[in-house]
Amino acid sequence: MKTFLIACAAAIAIAVIGGVVLSGIQEQADKAFSSSTGVRLGA
Repeated sequence: MKTFLIACAAAIAIAVIGGVVLSGIQEQADKAFSSSTGVRLGA
Protein backbone atom coordinates (compact mmCIF):
# COMPACT_ATOMS: atom_id res chain seq x y z
CA MET A 1 0.00 0.00 0.00
CA LYS A 2 2.85 2.36 0.81
CA THR A 3 4.41 1.76 -2.62
CA PHE A 4 1.09 2.49 -4.32
CA LEU A 5 0.73 5.82 -2.51
CA ILE A 6 4.31 6.80 -3.39
CA ALA A 7 3.64 5.93 -7.05
CA CYS A 8 0.47 8.02 -7.05
CA ALA A 9 2.29 10.98 -5.48
CA ALA A 10 5.09 10.65 -8.04
CA ALA A 11 2.59 10.56 -10.93
CA ILE A 12 0.84 13.68 -9.62
CA ALA A 13 4.16 15.49 -9.18
CA ILE A 14 5.30 14.59 -12.70
CA ALA A 15 1.97 15.77 -14.15
CA VAL A 16 2.12 19.09 -12.30
CA ILE A 17 5.75 19.74 -13.24
CA GLY A 18 5.03 18.80 -16.87
CA GLY A 19 2.07 21.14 -17.01
CA VAL A 20 4.07 24.03 -15.62
CA VAL A 21 6.93 23.44 -18.07
CA LEU A 22 4.63 23.11 -21.08
CA SER A 23 2.62 26.21 -20.22
CA GLY A 24 5.85 28.12 -19.73
CA ILE A 25 7.16 27.44 -23.23
CA GLN A 26 3.83 27.99 -24.98
CA GLU A 27 3.53 31.22 -26.97
CA GLN A 28 0.38 33.20 -27.50
CA ALA A 29 -0.97 33.28 -31.06
CA ASP A 30 -0.29 36.98 -31.61
CA LYS A 31 3.37 36.48 -30.74
CA ALA A 32 3.83 33.12 -32.47
CA PHE A 33 2.46 34.25 -35.84
CA SER A 34 3.71 37.83 -35.90
CA SER A 35 6.24 39.15 -38.38
CA SER A 36 9.28 41.16 -37.30
CA THR A 37 8.78 43.58 -40.23
CA GLY A 38 5.16 44.27 -39.41
CA VAL A 39 4.01 43.13 -42.86
CA ARG A 40 0.71 41.28 -42.87
CA LEU A 41 1.14 37.91 -44.53
CA GLY A 42 -1.70 36.04 -46.17
CA ALA A 43 -5.18 37.41 -46.70
